[in-house]
Amino acid sequence: MSESSAPATDNPVQYIQHHLTNWCAGCDPATHKPDALVDMSVFFLDVWLVSACLAGLLMWGAYKVGQSLHPDKPSGWQNLFEMLVEFVNNQVTNVFPHKPPAIIGPLGLSIFVWVFMMNAMDLVPVDLLPWIATLIGEFVFGADPHHVYLKVVPTTNLDVTFGLSLTVLALIIFFNLKVKGPGGYLKMYLTHPFGIALFPANVTLTLVEEIAKPLSLALRLFGNMYAGELVFMLIALMPWWIQFVPGSGWAIFHVVVITLQAFIFMMLTIVYIALVYADDH
Repeated sequence: MSESSAPATDNPVQYIQHHLTNWCAGCDPATHKPDALVDMSVFFLDVWLVSACLAGLLMWGAYKVGQSLHPDKPSGWQNLFEMLVEFVNNQVTNVFPHKPPAIIGPLGLSIFVWVFMMNAMDLVPVDLLPWIATLIGEFVFGADPHHVYLKVVPTTNLDVTFGLSLTVLALIIFFNLKVKGPGGYLKMYLTHPFGIALFPANVTLTLVEEIAKPLSLALRLFGNMYAGELVFMLIALMPWWIQFVPGSGWAIFHVVVITLQAFIFMMLTIVYIALVYADDH
């Protein structure tokens, strides 16, 4: 994705900046960035394209496995899905104080697999997909290859991680209203943790606690994946004949990172919802 045919090491700063720029609709034409920190008119095309394709692939894979279930001769994919379902259900059962709602298992499984797939895009060679996008842009659409951008790891974009975490926050509010009712939910803000006499402090602390949940979810996932992407870019700046050893080593380690981050996001989502059902919360 370097901006010329010269090696990336000739201009490493420009190379990294290009890799960190999204394919964006509605961005400033000079900087290729949003004009403001929050700009609802901006649309990150690469983020939506990759995320939607991965979600579609997940749904298609689950559908195909569901269509070919065999109790006696399970396929490899069926075994994999059954292992994932059993693993997630065990986590849900261990966390919830009572019998969990039926939706929690599928929710946890969807989060774990989808976030893992988005994270795993970091294992695709750094320049491969941007190079393909450059060829398509140059030869099909006649675009200047210097201005073809493609950022292929959705979870390195704050919009994605905050979108996921705000969805989790919406689910937390939904289950609070379902379990406690509007009055009970309001009472939690007024009386937790010091009692009704200190309700101003209670409201403040409870708001901070609730806001911290999606904030920590979003920033943890974004920070880890963004750092991992930068390491791959730095390795790509090395001479080609020495990239294999550090690249392979970091990729093997990064498999652990991307799996752990997907697991943490799933587990915290389950824990936050389970807290709604806890008798002492």
